[in-house]
Amino acid sequence: MPNMKQISRTLLAITSLALMLPGPSQAQVDRDTQEINSYVLTDAGLARYAKASKALGALAKVSGDCEDEDDDNPKTIDEIVVKFNATPGVTTALQGAGMTTREFVVFMMSIFQSGMASWALTQPGAKLPPGVSMANVDFYRQHEAAMAGLNQASESNDCDAEEPDDDSE
Repeated sequence: MPNMKQISRTLLAITSLALMLPGPSQAQVDRDTQEINSYVLTDAGLARYAKASKALGALAKVSGDCEDEDDDNPKTIDEIVVKFNATPGVTTALQGAGMTTREFVVFMMSIFQSGMASWALTQPGAKLPPGVSMANVDFYRQHEAAMAGLNQASESNDCDAEEPDDDSE
């Protein structure tokens, strides 16, 4: 079961790969980038995303499944969706929050992109990266406290804090 920490790691890996490698195909990376760039962050979407994140955190706690057996990091939105949907309970948890798996992933990636752009714009001489929506950056800035709360909640759901150190035996 992917927890929020694994989701964050996956996003970071995808972003890094999208920037460094041609990836699965440049056309697929371009489609994913275009989908993320065109996604519009809204209050309703954030409410659904928050509900979905809590449901996934609760699912991880209940399942006790903290291991990420698959070391193969997905490289496209489609691959992330397939990986999430293959995890028991994820689709039901997301649908219960009013989101599809794809919408959850794209919302999460759009928030990540907007947060990175927001930070980048605080740097001397910075400009908005091409394709990034300033409206989404503004949305991120207006809701930064709420998103920080989601991050704290997801960190409290991280399995790392509950896992004993294998070397302690």
